[in-house]
Amino acid sequence: MTDYKATLNLPDTDFPMKAGLPQREPQTLQRWDSIGLYQKLREIGQGRPTFLLHDGPPYANGSIHLGHAVNKILKDMVVRSKTLAGFDAPYVPGWDCHGLPIEHKVEVTHGKGLPADKTRELCRAYAGEQIEEQKAGFIRLGVLGDWGNPYKTMDFANEAGEIRALAEMVRGGFVFKGLKPVNWCFDCGSALAEAEVEYADKKSTTIDVAFPVADPAALARAFNLQGLEKPAGIVIWTTTPWTIPANQALNVHPEFTYALVDVGDRLLVLAEELVESCLKRYGREGQVIATALGAALENLAFRHPFYSRLSPVYLADYVELGAGTGVVHSAPAYGEDDFVTCKRYGMSNDDILTPVQSNGVYVDNLEFFGGQFIWKASPAIVEKLREVDALMHTETITHSYMHCWRHKTPLIYRATAQWFVGMDTPPVAGATLRQRSLAAIEQTAFVPDWGKARLHSMIAGRPDWCISRQRNWGVPIPFFLHKQTGELHPRTVELMEQVAQRVEQAGIEAWFKLDAAELLGDEAAQYDKIADTLDVWFDSGTTHWHVLRGSHPLGHAVGPRADLYLEGSDQHRGWFHSSLLTGCAIDGHAPYRALLTHGFTVDENGRKMSKSLGNVIAPQKVNDTLGADILRLWIASTDYSGEMAVSDQILQRSADAYRRIRNTARFLLSNLKGFDPAQHLLASEDMLALDRWAVDRALLLQRELQEHYSEYRFWNVYSKVHNFCVQELGGFYLDIIKDRQYTTAANSVARRSCQTALYHIAEALVRWIAPILAFTADEIWQYLPGERNESVMLNTWYEGLAVLPQGVELGRSYWAGVMAVKGAVNKELENQRAAKVIGGNLQAQVTLYADDTLSADLAKLGDELRFVLITSKATLAPFAQAPADAVATELGGLKLHVAKADGTKCARCWHFCQDVGVNPEHSEICGRCASNISGAGEVRHYA
Repeated sequence: MTDYKATLNLPDTDFPMKAGLPQREPQTLQRWDSIGLYQKLREIGQGRPTFLLHDGPPYANGSIHLGHAVNKILKDMVVRSKTLAGFDAPYVPGWDCHGLPIEHKVEVTHGKGLPADKTRELCRAYAGEQIEEQKAGFIRLGVLGDWGNPYKTMDFANEAGEIRALAEMVRGGFVFKGLKPVNWCFDCGSALAEAEVEYADKKSTTIDVAFPVADPAALARAFNLQGLEKPAGIVIWTTTPWTIPANQALNVHPEFTYALVDVGDRLLVLAEELVESCLKRYGREGQVIATALGAALENLAFRHPFYSRLSPVYLADYVELGAGTGVVHSAPAYGEDDFVTCKRYGMSNDDILTPVQSNGVYVDNLEFFGGQFIWKASPAIVEKLREVDALMHTETITHSYMHCWRHKTPLIYRATAQWFVGMDTPPVAGATLRQRSLAAIEQTAFVPDWGKARLHSMIAGRPDWCISRQRNWGVPIPFFLHKQTGELHPRTVELMEQVAQRVEQAGIEAWFKLDAAELLGDEAAQYDKIADTLDVWFDSGTTHWHVLRGSHPLGHAVGPRADLYLEGSDQHRGWFHSSLLTGCAIDGHAPYRALLTHGFTVDENGRKMSKSLGNVIAPQKVNDTLGADILRLWIASTDYSGEMAVSDQILQRSADAYRRIRNTARFLLSNLKGFDPAQHLLASEDMLALDRWAVDRALLLQRELQEHYSEYRFWNVYSKVHNFCVQELGGFYLDIIKDRQYTTAANSVARRSCQTALYHIAEALVRWIAPILAFTADEIWQYLPGERNESVMLNTWYEGLAVLPQGVELGRSYWAGVMAVKGAVNKELENQRAAKVIGGNLQAQVTLYADDTLSADLAKLGDELRFVLITSKATLAPFAQAPADAVATELGGLKLHVAKADGTKCARCWHFCQDVGVNPEHSEICGRCASNISGAGEVRHYA
C-alpha cells in the first residue's frame, strides 16, 4: 500500500501542546525584562492619548494573598487592554509604608521601649524588605509595570509632598484642632480611622439605671401634677456600664410620649411605648399616673446615681424605641451623638469629663474606680449601682460591636484633642468639603453602578475626619502651637514648606530631629512643637498630589485626575474615600474620573477564606502548580462585582477552558506551516466564501470584545472568546476546513485562502487574549508567521479583519443557517454512530429532505455541501419525498436519512468515493486526490 502521507499538508508547529506554565512563565518574565518591555511600551506610547490607572497602594506588610492577586491582575487587564486600544497606559505600582502594623511588627520583633528614632529606622527597613517580597509576587503574576521605579509613601519626596498636601488643606481652612470622640484602640494607643474599624460579636453587661430627680416639683409640673408623693427617677438603659462614671446628661426624644409610672416604692419616667417591656424586665407591676411629651422634660435636672453632680435632660432626635427605656444616658467624652448634643446645649470642652486614659484605665483620682481597666470595672460599677439602689436590672447580651481591624479587640469612642478635617466647616472660599465631595460623586462614573450610592451615603453621613495619630512611624503633622493660646503659628503654611524641604532631603526624621529655633528663632520659646503623625489614610489619600504631580508626574498639569481607581469594595470607606476628600479640599474635584470596585474572594460554598477552614488558595501555589495564566483566566471569567468564588475545582475548570483556547491557537499555528503573509496572503475578494465568513465573524467578535474591554467586562470577553473557540471555530469552521487544508495542493487558492483566514484569526485572537492570558499570548506571538516585533503588547487591536460586504450572496445569515443544518446533521450522525451504523462521519452519506427555501440555499454549495457536513456524500431531496424512516429535526423544514456510504475509501482523504482507482497511477485514491497530487488540482468555490 502506497504511503500518501508525504503528499498531505499535515499540520506542524513547534508551539508546544503542553503549556508547562509553571516552568515557562518565569522564562517569559526574564525575556520581558531583557527586552525592556515596559520601557518600550512607554516609547511607543508617546503621542498617544493617555489612560491613567492610579494604583491604590497595598500595605507593605506580609506576603501577597489571593485578594492582592485579584486586584493587581484586574489592573493589569485594564492597562493591557487600554494599551491595545491605542492608549499610552502607564502603570506605576505603589506601596503604603507608614502606620501602626509595621510599627507593631517592629515592636514584636525588637521589643517595646525603643528610642523613637530607632523605631523609625527599623520600620523603614522592614517596609523596604516587605516591598521587595511583594514586588516579586506581583511580577510573577505577569503584571506589567514600572517595577524598577515604583512609588512608596515613605520615599522622602512623597513624605514631603504629603506635608505640602496638608499645607494646602490648612491654607484652604479645612483643618482644625478639636476635642471630639474618636474611635480609640487601647492596644494601638491611638485614634483609628473609620476604615480601620470592623464589627464582631461581643458580650456586654446591660444595665437599667434610675437617676433620682433633683427637683421633684419641676418634674411634677412637666407631667401636669400638683406634686409627687413618692421618690422619682428617670431610667436609662445602656450596654456600656463603664461610661456611667462619665455621665453628664440624659437624652429624650422631643416627640415621644413619656410616662410617669408608679411601681410601688417609687415613680419611674419611661417611654410610654416601652413601659410594659420595662416592667416585665424589672419583675415589677406598675401604673401610669401621667404622661408628657419629651419636649416638656427639657432641662429637668436629675442626680448622678453615685456622684454629687447633676445630669440635665437634653432633647435628641437620635433616641429610639427599639430597646431600652426611651431615655439615653449621655457621656459626651465617649459618644459621638452625646458629644454633639452636649456641645449644642452649651457644654465647653473644659466641662467635658474624660476619666479614661489612652490605655483604657480610669485616672487614679476617679472616685470608687480609679486605676481600674474599664472592661474589668463593669462588675464593680454594677455593684455600686445596686448599693445606691439605682440598679433596676442587669443581664449579659451578645451584640455586634466595633473592634480594631488589627488587634481584633473592642474599641471605644474617646474624646481627645485631635486634628480634624472639617466636613462642614466653612472653608476660606467656596463650598464645604461635604458639599464638594457629594458634587464630585455625581461627576464620577462607577463600575458597578451600586458603588455610587454606597460612597454617597458614607460621605453624606460621615463625621469630621480625625487625621492625627500618636505614633512614631508616620508622616508628621508639622505644627507649632502657641503655649498660651493653643493657636497655630500665623506662618504655619510657610513653615510647613520649610519643613517639607528638609523632609525631602532627609525624610520624616528631619522633623523629629528639628530644633524649633531653627525655624522660629526667638519665638521658639513661645511655641510647642507637636509630635502627632498623620493618619495612614492621609498618606495614600494624597497620592494624587505627591505621586501624580510629584514623584511620578506622568506629564500631568496641576490638579491631575486619574482615569480610573480600581480597588476592593472595602475602599469605599478607605482609599476611594480619603482620596475624594483630599482631592476635593485641594483641587475642588475628585482625583479620579471613574471608580471600579471588585468583591472579595470566597470558597465555592460562599465562605470567607480562612486558614482555620482550610479553604485558603495561595497565589504562589497556583503559580507553581497550574500557572499564573490559569489564575488570570479564573479572574477574567468571574463577575467581580460581587463575591468571587474560587476553589481547586473551580481553578481546574479554568485550566480546562485554558486548554481549549490553547489548543485552538495551536491548531491555527500548525496549519500556518509554510505560510508567508508577505507572499501568500490573499485579498478578501479572492478568498473562498466560508473563509471570508470566518474572518468577518472574527471582526464582529472583535468589535464586541473591544466594547467589553472598554467597559471592564472581562467575564464577557472570556466567555465569548471561549465560545468562539468551541463553537464557530472548533465546532464548525476548523472542522470543515481540515479536508481542504490537508488535501488540496500546497500553493492552491483553496489552501492559501484557508491559511489567509487562519492567519487573520490568529493575529486577532492573540491580541484578544493578551490582557488576560498574558504569558500564553506572548508565547503564541513568537510562533506566528511573518515579520513582527518582540511582543504582542507592542501592538494594537488587529486591523486586518475584513467585513463581508452587504448584499453578498453567501453572507452572515446564510452561514448561520448552514451552521444550524450542520448541527442537526451532527446530532443524527452521532445517533448513527451509537447504533453502529457508521464509524466515523466519513463513513456516512446523508440525504437532506429540505423545504424549498432551505433546499435552494443548500444547493448553492453544490458538491461542496458534503465538505461542510463532513460526510462522503450529501444529497438534497424535496421535503415531501421524505420516507417514513427519515428523522425530523428541530429546524422544522428538514428531515434526514443517514446511511453507510457507498464506494471505496480513499487512502489519502478517507472519503468513500466511486472513483477510487480511476487514475491507474494512483489506484488507491480518488480522482480528486490524484488531481491534487499530480494534476491541475481541485477547485473549491465555497468551502
